[in-house]
Amino acid sequence: MSHQPQLRIPATYMRGGTSKGVFFRLQDLPPEAQVPGRARDRLLQRVIGSPDPYGKHTDGMGGATSSTSKCVIISASTRPGHDVDYLYGQVAIEEDFVDWSGNCGNLTTAVGPFAVANGFIDPARIPDNGTVPVRVWQANIGKTIVVHVPVRDGQVQETGDFELDGVAFPAAEIVVEFLDPADGGGEGGGGMFPTGRPVDTLEVPGVGTLEATLINAGIPTVFVDAQAIGFTGTELQPAINGDPAALEKLEAIRVAGALRMDLIRTPEEAATRQHTPKVAFVAPPRDYVASSGKAVAAADIDLNVRAMSMGKLHHAMMGTASVAIATAAAVPGTLVNRAAGGGSREIVRFGHPSGTLRVGASVAQVDGQWTVTRAVMSRSARVLMEGWVRVPADALEG
Repeated sequence: MSHQPQLRIPATYMRGGTSKGVFFRLQDLPPEAQVPGRARDRLLQRVIGSPDPYGKHTDGMGGATSSTSKCVIISASTRPGHDVDYLYGQVAIEEDFVDWSGNCGNLTTAVGPFAVANGFIDPARIPDNGTVPVRVWQANIGKTIVVHVPVRDGQVQETGDFELDGVAFPAAEIVVEFLDPADGGGEGGGGMFPTGRPVDTLEVPGVGTLEATLINAGIPTVFVDAQAIGFTGTELQPAINGDPAALEKLEAIRVAGALRMDLIRTPEEAATRQHTPKVAFVAPPRDYVASSGKAVAAADIDLNVRAMSMGKLHHAMMGTASVAIATAAAVPGTLVNRAAGGGSREIVRFGHPSGTLRVGASVAQVDGQWTVTRAVMSRSARVLMEGWVRVPADALEG
């Protein structure tokens, strides 16, 4: 039996928002992994350390959570008016698949700095001091995102005093603009509400009949009322992730929402589409203590939101789900808008397990259909390690 040397692939390990992942330039991947397919999936799985029946990612770069089992592929953009194409793979932890169905809003933050540092941006556009807008084509969902990268002395500025709940240390602030983040389709014939309605009645096997807001903005998301499913909206990870019955209930809601949104055709398909849709439960403002021990006062937020990611309660809030929250909060009558007290708003501040987040969204009603033109939030990003990632030479096989 021959034992070949490991592959040595240039890579950068980055934090973006409250997530982290392994970043690659497309041209640095082995030729068979430069195109979609099983070879690419196998390579990224081996990089992360999946599938891992122990759920620990001991033999890979993953962190055994949905927030840390991610890979990003960047290339010079093929789209006019864009700088880079950004492809995101959510690597399942224990199961044998990579989910390409959506975007990671948190890692989007790191795409801008990566593009600047890796020569994808014309040096003439990079100021000595200031910011450089990086126009990103998000290839998974076909959307434009502008990442405003801070620059100091001609280099990406990573350190700063911007604090982001869910991240232990401050860093430089990066403003991220999601342009036209809604998607059409579904029985409603288009628009960001797949059914054409801001509130639907959802029949959930084993749970019952629930009101739900189904929205395609940032990422497909199913919003339900926390109280209607037995929660307060102030739960932290142990309360949900340690309760098999709660996890089963929330997955049943996600599957029912996915079917109604025409994202899957049968309930069985949901097992191979874990990344989307997200399911989140909302509640009016209420005092609670975040996972860090920080007290969050009801007076300082508009509502509480808890969201599921890859079958577990997220430790903070996904960036794309934040877009969905802000968009839904801006539309009168949605469950998110109701929890926030109703009325119209362009900015919402919500509580999540790690603290709070402020997000803006601009919506309008055109010919009876709601649309969102942009959503904006501030995040941060930082290079954690750069060099080469190593994987066994047979990683692309199978």
